Amino acid sequence: MSDVIAFAVLLIGYALVSGRTQGTSLTAPMVFTTGGLLLGAGGLGLLGGSATSTTVRVLTEATLVLVLFTDAVRIDLRVLRREYHIPLRLLGVGMPLAIAIGAGVAYGLLPGLSLAGAALLASVLAPTDAALGTAMVSDRRLPVRIRQSLNVESGLNDGIALPAVMVFAALAAASEGLEGSAWSWVGFAAGQIGVGALAGVAVGAVGAWAITRADAAGWVNATHRRLFSVGVAGLAYAGAEVTTGSGFLAVFVAGLAFGGLASGQRECVHQFAEREGELLTLMTFALFGAVIIGPLIGEVDGRTLAYAVLSLAVVRPLAVALSTLGARLRPETVCFLGWFGPRGLASIVFALLVVEQGDIAEADRILLVAGVTVLLSVYAHGITAAPWARSFGRRAGRYPPTAPEHLDVTVHPYRWHGPRGQEADRGD
Repeated sequence: MSDVIAFAVLLIGYALVSGRTQGTSLTAPMVFTTGGLLLGAGGLGLLGGSATSTTVRVLTEATLVLVLFTDAVRIDLRVLRREYHIPLRLLGVGMPLAIAIGAGVAYGLLPGLSLAGAALLASVLAPTDAALGTAMVSDRRLPVRIRQSLNVESGLNDGIALPAVMVFAALAAASEGLEGSAWSWVGFAAGQIGVGALAGVAVGAVGAWAITRADAAGWVNATHRRLFSVGVAGLAYAGAEVTTGSGFLAVFVAGLAFGGLASGQRECVHQFAEREGELLTLMTFALFGAVIIGPLIGEVDGRTLAYAVLSLAVVRPLAVALSTLGARLRPETVCFLGWFGPRGLASIVFALLVVEQGDIAEADRILLVAGVTVLLSVYAHGITAAPWARSFGRRAGRYPPTAPEHLDVTVHPYRWHGPRGQEADRGD
């Protein structure tokens, strides 16, 4: 009961000042991560448990299921093909480069980590979570194209990174000398990916057809229209898992199919993610501080800290710089895009999934390094988002209207702002 009381007090306290902190350097992930650190075993001991406990696993996996589905729904892939050259560069070139560079740095810097383990660590840290620095996309002085590029990248890269995590996890398990060749493990991972994708397409398409027909007939009310999407995500996850597929990949693909075939339902999904989904996200960050990274703080060494800093300040910015060559963006724009790739929810859950597999000897090391990287990112990106967004926005406002930064793009909703984010962009 002390866990419930501690989190309830933390939630009430932040809710009372949330309006004052919006647009500042004090973000919700910072508050709840700090609260977790203070209330966890390393502090007051009011929030207990372990990183592998059933409660933590269920909460984090449920949160990731919701985020994967809602993020996929809110991104219109047809618009992406036409307009989003920057996010396509970031996702198609920047992410593979970040994994390759990050793996090389990890292999050279962290002793005892195999090449497969280094690649797995880099894949776990590949997804970004723009919600950790909301000011960077909520400041209307920033060009819409830059805000939307980060928004779209953050919405899709967790689902795109998942196959890489699965393949490198299989290779890392094979390198531990377990029964079966590396190719057999990769084949198993590929099967999970294929079955998961097929299950996601089937569930997402049928769900889109069903809700469109029922809504047109006037059979669905507003409350249960929002809940319907949760059922689709849950069915995709469970359906893939019982057929030996990847439940998380199925959820992501189902979101893409559902959003593409039932675009009129996107607003309801956004509303659910902004309200009910926000609670799960905040609980995850509180548990991250209390039971995931809090108990591991004493194990952090210089190499772990060095890799976390390099991952945030060198690996991502270098990958972004290389991926945007030829895009005619100004140097500060490239630096802005490179720095604001926060590591957050997806990296936490991916690292926990590696630990839960139980057949990767390097899993605990990966969880430690990933946890430290996310912890640094929560504070570093939260603190720098507002001031840099303001200053960059003022300078970008003086760019000529024909500058690449100011090209018009269609607005996708923000996961963390919902309809308000759309209104802000329409006012630019």
